[in-house]
Amino acid sequence: MNIRNFVALTSVFLLLLLCLGVKAQVAKPREVIREEGTTRVNNKIYEGVDKGFNKIEEGMGSLLKKKKSHGDEEVESNAGEGTESATKESDNEASGNDERVVNTAPVKQKLESYTQYDFVPGDRILYYEDFSQDAVGDFPALWTSNGSGEVKTINIVPGKWLHMNGEDAVYCYSKSVAFPDNFIVEFDIIPDEEYRHGIVFTLYEENPEDPKEINDDLYPGESGLHLVLASEGWETKGYTNEPEGDWIEGQASKNPVITGQVNHVILWIQKRRARIYHQGAKVLDVPTNIYAHTKFNKVLFSGWDRASWPMVSNIRITTAAADTRSRLITEGRLTTCGITFNVNKTDIKPESYGTLNDIATVLRENPSVKVKIVGHTDSDGDDALNLDLSKRRAESVMNELSSRFGIDASRMQAEGAGESNPAAPNDTPSNKAMNRRVEFIKM
Repeated sequence: MNIRNFVALTSVFLLLLLCLGVKAQVAKPREVIREEGTTRVNNKIYEGVDKGFNKIEEGMGSLLKKKKSHGDEEVESNAGEGTESATKESDNEASGNDERVVNTAPVKQKLESYTQYDFVPGDRILYYEDFSQDAVGDFPALWTSNGSGEVKTINIVPGKWLHMNGEDAVYCYSKSVAFPDNFIVEFDIIPDEEYRHGIVFTLYEENPEDPKEINDDLYPGESGLHLVLASEGWETKGYTNEPEGDWIEGQASKNPVITGQVNHVILWIQKRRARIYHQGAKVLDVPTNIYAHTKFNKVLFSGWDRASWPMVSNIRITTAAADTRSRLITEGRLTTCGITFNVNKTDIKPESYGTLNDIATVLRENPSVKVKIVGHTDSDGDDALNLDLSKRRAESVMNELSSRFGIDASRMQAEGAGESNPAAPNDTPSNKAMNRRVEFIKM
């Protein structure tokens, strides 16, 4: 055997051993190749294997994302829906990043489960907070706390967010809210990757004659209701501070809070009954979860997890159960703030589908009725852009009623009013939210 043949066979033998080594040491494939790859041939092998492992890693990433889904719904942020270019409308424009928030790209949500919502927000907004009037880096002006916090913008969703970064701290809206017996609370929360034991959202009755200083008291006011949002699931606790008072508890383990993504939470209160919705699904329904005669007037968030610093925004409190039938059919006009859109876009937020379903039901039961759908904006930004955006949003509502709910498009027409007919002064987040509305007019 000549030297050339010997070298060739030796090379083949070494390559075979290298391949076997790669196969045998799957736990550290890249290190094996790097250690042995000194020649051009081995470098080529490394490049090919590296590409292969990149594909595997991509596949594993997709698999892990699928495992995060709950039921038939892919639980992802609703940021990034729609393709329209941004206009300078009332909704907040966001910039900047937060290093503690998730590093996954948002994925468009499935909407099927949201069509099964069995509630409709009312046409009266009791409170709305998106921190639009607060400067980035400041603690929000209308809130108070015994801990640290600041308003931030983040990279996965538009708008401003309250970053609650105090240890075991309480974050309270400083003013009172006149809650009726039947109301709905909605908010978005982004738990960070260290989120475990959860954040607590509390509705409570504060005695105006004996207001308490903000502290770490778990039982504020005369009585109240805790909603615990934990990574493992959900829990509600009704309480009273009377000596004979005890907990009224309800628990659910499905649809746990998803870290690093926008979680839309809905709390529907009907006197003593509490219903909880999360990402399009009902997770808890307790008929007697609140002490009788409780009159809520305050809201707060409190932290039980020192390692977790979640963010909240888009806190919205409305009256519940508008009478869609009488308003639209008998009175000939229905105005709703229950249909909302992503910032500067025409895509409808998933939590709006309860309202759309209710309107579609009325239209199906009254096949001769035709409606004009009118979109409205607040007065922030350019008049012409607001007018265009309001019309496109009305068209989006019409298209959803037709394509998703089966209403004949010939029974509807879309129109935009822009900022020309405000429902309230354009001076607070709550009033701006009332101005961003959709009107249905019987033709």
